[in-house]
Amino acid sequence: MNNASPVGPASAVLGFRRASVEALEIRFGGPWTLQHVLPEMGEVEQQLAAPQVASVAFETSELAQWDSGLLTFLIQVMETCEQQQIRVDRTGLPQGVRRLLALAEAVPEREDTRRSPIRPSWLTRLGVQTQGLLDAAVEIIAFVGEAVLSAFRLLRGRAQFRRSDLALILQDCGAQALPIVSLISFLVGLILAFMGAVQLQQFGAQTFVANLVGLGMSREMGAMMVGIIMAGRTGAAFAAQLGTMRVNEEIDALTTMGISPIDFLVLPRLLALVVMLPLLCLYADLLGILGGLVVGVGMLDLGLVQYVVQTREALAPMDFVLGLIKSAAYGVLVAIAGCLRGMQCGNSSAAVGTAATSAVVTSIVWIVVASAILTLIYDALGV
Repeated sequence: MNNASPVGPASAVLGFRRASVEALEIRFGGPWTLQHVLPEMGEVEQQLAAPQVASVAFETSELAQWDSGLLTFLIQVMETCEQQQIRVDRTGLPQGVRRLLALAEAVPEREDTRRSPIRPSWLTRLGVQTQGLLDAAVEIIAFVGEAVLSAFRLLRGRAQFRRSDLALILQDCGAQALPIVSLISFLVGLILAFMGAVQLQQFGAQTFVANLVGLGMSREMGAMMVGIIMAGRTGAAFAAQLGTMRVNEEIDALTTMGISPIDFLVLPRLLALVVMLPLLCLYADLLGILGGLVVGVGMLDLGLVQYVVQTREALAPMDFVLGLIKSAAYGVLVAIAGCLRGMQCGNSSAAVGTAATSAVVTSIVWIVVASAILTLIYDALGV
């Protein structure tokens, strides 16, 4: 019996012939390439579904050119025969096809290759996220502990770092940050004065704009704005520097030479920010008060002497001290976040950028949380 199934002109031809009741011969003709229309596998499955079929052979005398389209079709045929326990005789196939089929079967397919990804349950995802947070918390605590031990070594005079590096970092964190701190602090003072003026003018109490700006800048906004500026400017720079050193294996080289990376790299940056942030905070407080003065004198018709006197009466030295305490805490957080993300950096250039971004986000989150905690402590102490 000969059942040929031409699909179309210049297309692959698939036919079937029963050499006997149990033997099925599959005939290939025409071009079997991906550029031509190939027959469907359903025709073969219908022929193999007959219960009498026990063996399959191939006849390719009329086969023209072929490529991976024929190989894919044959692999599907053989898989179907294997499932139905039907013997396959490959002698009728071209020699090149047999070699490629043997090569494809030389490396067995992994069992999970064709499995579709299974989305884990919400409980599994929650557990994975929780475990990740716990691991991150352990890394942060370990890093902070190493930084504290490094600070104790500094007090004993045993910390290993170069004083010249500390001087350069102090300059970068201090003098070179003055332009951006000046601009932001002055504008924040202006904004506070504008916001206060809109409400206080309704009651004829525009004089108290000086109180609002002075207390806002000295107790909260000066320290917070400087902390956020340094997080985006210096914290990201620390993460990028240490991340690049991690990529270049410089940190591993320090460890190999017996030099503590915490002492040599982290401690100078921590000291620089702890020293410079209070100074920048005090400078930002003065610039913010100056910005409020510009609004008060220029828009609210307040006298210069009147504004200065009102500010002096509203502020006490303790207000500046509380802001300086916050700024020192922010300096510690920015330095730890930047150095931590830099030390955790991977071994690629993309990881350096990710570390810098993560350092900024982490620093800002920690600053906001620390501000809330310190404000609650100040309120509890009545200061």
